[in-house]
Amino acid sequence: MVPSLTFGTLRFIVVSLAVFAQIYLFVRVRTAIRSTERSERFKLLAVLLAGSVIGLLFALNVYILVRPVPWVDPPTPVQALLFYLPAVWGFGSILSAALLAAVQVAGVLGRAIAGRIRGADPREGGAPADPGRRLFLQTGAAAVAAAPLILSGYGAAWAGRSHEVCELTLPFGVPLRVVQLTDHHAGVYMTRNDLRRYAEAVTALEPDLFALTGDFVSNSIAFLPGCLEEMSRVKARYGTFATLGNHEHWVASPDRLRSMFRQHGVPLLYNTHRVVRTARGSFAVAGIDDMRIGNDDLDAALKGLDPSTPTILLSHRPEIFPEAARQGIALTLSGHYHGGQIQLSLPGGTKTSLAHLRTPYPEGFYRIGESRLYVSRGIGTTFTPVRLGARPEITVINLT
Repeated sequence: MVPSLTFGTLRFIVVSLAVFAQIYLFVRVRTAIRSTERSERFKLLAVLLAGSVIGLLFALNVYILVRPVPWVDPPTPVQALLFYLPAVWGFGSILSAALLAAVQVAGVLGRAIAGRIRGADPREGGAPADPGRRLFLQTGAAAVAAAPLILSGYGAAWAGRSHEVCELTLPFGVPLRVVQLTDHHAGVYMTRNDLRRYAEAVTALEPDLFALTGDFVSNSIAFLPGCLEEMSRVKARYGTFATLGNHEHWVASPDRLRSMFRQHGVPLLYNTHRVVRTARGSFAVAGIDDMRIGNDDLDAALKGLDPSTPTILLSHRPEIFPEAARQGIALTLSGHYHGGQIQLSLPGGTKTSLAHLRTPYPEGFYRIGESRLYVSRGIGTTFTPVRLGARPEITVINLT
């Protein structure tokens, strides 16, 4: 059964968890401060400072998420302090609050069970507080709270920038080496230098065809020209082809987008196709608009195309795959879900993430009959610059 968790429901859950996390962590910090033996003035100032820092970091993170930030290539210190620090806090604080709450609940249940085993009267007072034990518990709580923040920092600073090349071989009918990039999300977390590094990596792979499957920007059109200029550096033997994602539609009209793609020399397949004739045979590349925010039309994209021509379909979202298989399309390339971006590996090799709850095609290879789908994890991030368990991906598909 196809998962039914909608984007609106997902957003509500995440926002609710984030708000709860800020309140819960502030309460825990305030309790820890007030349990010290410092002066009342010091405690008051410390509580106010803690609340101000938590509120500021959360407010900055929310602002970055909901408002376009057209600051192209900010200085590294500014990027770290104004963008990465609030983002790492925004994600890490949710995990920290969840862990602390779980430990707190477990402690309450443990004491209740131990009391019942000893037969203690719940109306009787507990043993006098032990300052050493209190310090030990506070230190342990601080370590539990800090661990997710450290993990989030790692996911933003290293794991999110350490890409891997995923290569596979598939039957097609025409020998072809295809390299796919998707979900660039150019913005404050994907700078022009990052994009140039990816363009150079793709060039080194010597593609016959370079496929771009949408979400070139995050939340501002200001980053699209630089992204397209860097992608146009890649010179594939049979060309570069692109299709739009949902984020493009959030920042500009389709007409403006098509104009910008033409201006920067990146062919955009907007519900249309191109036939490429080579010495090794002819093939087609078709592309459709985003299936949710755009105006996708697979029939229009395939109109006039000989059904016997081996075809690659570019679609930002992979949910077109069943229809593509019915239309006899040999290969569909998609992205959108980032492989979950934050992914857990469960015993038995099972992977889980929010993307796995939303779609039957979160990442990797799928097949219906003779039709194949590959869903790339992409190279960028959205909502948070953190990636854990789902490394950025450059996809190489050797078609035979």
